[in-house]
Amino acid sequence: MSNKLTQLARKSVQELTPYQSARRIGGTGDVWLNANEAPDSGHYSLDCSRLNRYPEFQPEAVINGYANYAGVKPEQVITTRGADEAIELLIRTFCEPGVDSILINPPTYGMYEISAETCGVNTIKQALDANFDPDFDAIKARLDTVKLVFLCAPNNPTGNLIDTDKLTDLLIAAKDKAIIVCDEAYIEFCPEASQVSLLQDFDNFVILRTLSKAFALASLRCGFALASETVIGLLSKVIAPYPVPDPVAQIASQALTEAGIAVMQGRVTQLNGMRSAFIDELNQLQGVEKVFPATGNYVLAQFNDSQKVFSLLGEQGIVLRDFSSKERLENCIRITLGNATEMNITLNALKSVLS
Repeated sequence: MSNKLTQLARKSVQELTPYQSARRIGGTGDVWLNANEAPDSGHYSLDCSRLNRYPEFQPEAVINGYANYAGVKPEQVITTRGADEAIELLIRTFCEPGVDSILINPPTYGMYEISAETCGVNTIKQALDANFDPDFDAIKARLDTVKLVFLCAPNNPTGNLIDTDKLTDLLIAAKDKAIIVCDEAYIEFCPEASQVSLLQDFDNFVILRTLSKAFALASLRCGFALASETVIGLLSKVIAPYPVPDPVAQIASQALTEAGIAVMQGRVTQLNGMRSAFIDELNQLQGVEKVFPATGNYVLAQFNDSQKVFSLLGEQGIVLRDFSSKERLENCIRITLGNATEMNITLNALKSVLS
């Protein structure tokens, strides 16, 4: 019976390998540094008097709060269930299943390809260049064959950023051909690198954001797409009728107040300082071959024997993210920035394993 039921599913779903999120992979331990989560959680109040009512389609306080924070007009913002939903919305909105393609730049965030596969849309892979930066000339050469180009900056997991001039040239080349999407999930850790100013000049440009990382609200599942009013209008046709639960809207609107943003910025300052100190220590350890550019709340390191490191730290209850099976990331492990105690535990464990 189960086999026959499986055969009722779309062929692409039958063949799909789901995204291996940190919680799906699992693990055991006390130090969880595998999901790029913040090491702390804020405190918020909830009004339960309207839980019997359906929520607003796009809560005004959230939209206005994020527009003000990001420096765009409210009409240029749509809030989604995490940036992941925005990825899928873009594919569903602009790509015909079985006909159109998206372009990604591996190694990068895996959900772009998973979302495309789920929607029956083809994925074209244009590898990052030798420095793990987007190969803009190669991308431009493929614009006639794709509807969406996904760029990630800071790139997860390598940490690379995007050259504004090269991105501008790509947007000009993609005019009336393709939508260029820049995923800025980690941009709070390097706000000067945001490409948000380009939104005023290019209606084929989309920026993805989230409250999951620097705002420390991963469990809230609250993300955003910033784009032209035309793109936002199209996404609004496709998104679910009640995409933002009222408790989510209440907490998000509090996080986006002046006080909430100040708390976030303080967290970023602390984590960025911790990141620099951690990298300095990593670079002194034998067995660490390379530390990639670190611009988010994580560090990607290449070891001479990552399986040994991953396994032995796991035995000590330190859960990291193994990237060694990914092309060009052999022997690489991604380490999320935790609190000071967690980072000291991890560093001491690494010293012990690599000594």
